[in-house]
Amino acid sequence: MATITIKQVGSPIRRPASQRATLKGLGLNKMHKTRELEDTPSVRGMVESIPHLVQIIEEKA
Repeated sequence: MATITIKQVGSPIRRPASQRATLKGLGLNKMHKTRELEDTPSVRGMVESIPHLVQIIEEKA
C-alpha cells in the first residue's frame, strides 16, 4: 500500500468554504499538522485542488 505524508502550510482563514472543507476531509485543521494518508486518486485530487495550503512531504511505495 502506497502512502503519502502531507503537511498543512497555509491558513484556511479567508479561504472559500470548499477549500476549508477539503482540508477537513484530509484530516488537517491546524498549521504545520501532518497526516499520512493512502495514496489514492481521490486524495491526490484533494491535494492538487489546494496546493497553496498543503505540501507533500514524503511518498512511500
